[in-house]
Amino acid sequence: MNLRAIGVIYKFEMLRFWNTLFQSVASPVISTALYFVVFGSAIGSRIESIDGISYGLFIVPGLTMLSLLTQSIANASFGIFFPKFTGSIYEVLSAPVSFYEVLSGYVGAAASKSFILGIIILFTASFFVELKILHPYWMLTFLILTCIAFSLFGFIIGLWATNFEKLQVIPMLVITPLVFLGGSFYSVSMLPPFWQTVTLFNPVLYLVSGFRWSFFEVSDVSVGLSLIMILVFLGACLVTVSWMFKTGYRLKQ
Repeated sequence: MNLRAIGVIYKFEMLRFWNTLFQSVASPVISTALYFVVFGSAIGSRIESIDGISYGLFIVPGLTMLSLLTQSIANASFGIFFPKFTGSIYEVLSAPVSFYEVLSGYVGAAASKSFILGIIILFTASFFVELKILHPYWMLTFLILTCIAFSLFGFIIGLWATNFEKLQVIPMLVITPLVFLGGSFYSVSMLPPFWQTVTLFNPVLYLVSGFRWSFFEVSDVSVGLSLIMILVFLGACLVTVSWMFKTGYRLKQ
């Protein structure tokens, strides 16, 4: 394992994050604040509590997961797409560096950025509600696994995309709707039986549910199932990225 190569790629990607720190942090923080104003105040005034938890507090895991998923995908997809766009990716591919080392550098940096933003969002939420985390280690486990899994997914999108517009298609038209429909701002038990069944096919539900359990010990599905689902998704993304690199998909002309 070439740790120096991994470190160079990792530091390069993190440097880009630090150079645009204000833009990278300001956007999710402002978005979180606005969500609390809109959902916490407007809707929260009509829904006092869900499962014994105040509505403003109940939506914290969902808000965090919404930003976490979108930021993980955005960081990883742009991180690998830009070298493709400029042609510098061929220097990386021709270097004596293995696929796993390249992947570790890019995905590790993207996951680190998302993790930092996730912590900042939780810190921001603490100004609006009295935040308590019953299982902090499980919370960190779900946070880290989600960052890694969706950074891998973003890496796939970055390899697949042929222009900047395609980078936004899946996050905007697929991921964001799935997050909103995955129990981020409500409990699935509030839905009619038919829609409860439909929601079980939404993979984001398991991420949000497991993450929420770590805060309040309240979940729509079992914690074990949530953990299995995220590990399966992570493994599927890893297999896909491996295939893309081995076949040179969208990498070799």
